[in-house]
Amino acid sequence: MTERPGLSFPVQIRFGDIDSYGHVNNVVYLSYLEDARVQLIHRALGEDAGAGAAEEDSFHDLVGVENFTLVARHEIEYVKPLLFRTDPVHVNIWVTGIGGSSFDFGYEVAEPDGSAVYALAASSMVLVNRASGVPVRLSPAQRHALEQWNGEAVPFRRRR
Repeated sequence: MTERPGLSFPVQIRFGDIDSYGHVNNVVYLSYLEDARVQLIHRALGEDAGAGAAEEDSFHDLVGVENFTLVARHEIEYVKPLLFRTDPVHVNIWVTGIGGSSFDFGYEVAEPDGSAVYALAASSMVLVNRASGVPVRLSPAQRHALEQWNGEAVPFRRRR
């Protein structure tokens, strides 16, 4: 695992996450990514809050009630089978790109010490107005918050 500017969140593997092959089912990884994404966007910005945001605000607060974020795309590369265990696995999450109304997250599902990586992933998110369903531009405060987590592209191994 390389050092990334985002955050790392522990995710507990549940017995029901395991499939008939004895490892975490591929679909379950989407839940792990979602757990990390939700924790990140609800985390207080603290000292990284920029103009238009308070330290106690989260990215979710900056999105406001009139907008929401939608997942537009996921990509997952399964690197190594993840077997059931009682210790949590960690999901590292960071921002890999910021567009006009969209932004991308990168993820690494790995051991806390980086000794094993089980999956690499990416998600594209779009900021959308609730009433119209139309994408809206990211505000300067939203962009600033996302920039605090900005890092390199996901190092997919098998991308063409």
